[in-house]
Amino acid sequence: MSDFTLFHNPRCSKSRKTLQLLQDKGVHPLIRLYLDDPPTEKELRHILSALGISARELLRGGEDEYKALGLKNADLTESELITAMSRHPRLIERPIVISPDGKKAVLGRPPENALTLINCQSK
Repeated sequence: MSDFTLFHNPRCSKSRKTLQLLQDKGVHPLIRLYLDDPPTEKELRHILSALGISARELLRGGEDEYKALGLKNADLTESELITAMSRHPRLIERPIVISPDGKKAVLGRPPENALTLINCQSK
């Protein structure tokens, strides 16, 4: 089973565990090294829709960029947060697993979340 996409950071233990879990289940996802190949704002909007969450929920609040850019400010719009994540991909929570049709996605936190997406696709 393939054509799943994994937004992957090989330095992240959760991302590595999610990849291993997928591979153990026979899923060999397309790997998107999103730190080297950041998603566009349009792609991020699509991913957020597939995840069913807001941009703020996808932000990594512990990153230096989060503080430096003042992203804690509750007055920032969804669009402003998406722009920040596109320009500073370290702000994007990871890993993200996207279904082959692109309509559903899950965060691999915990990595077992990916199993729900795989199970939905195999039905």
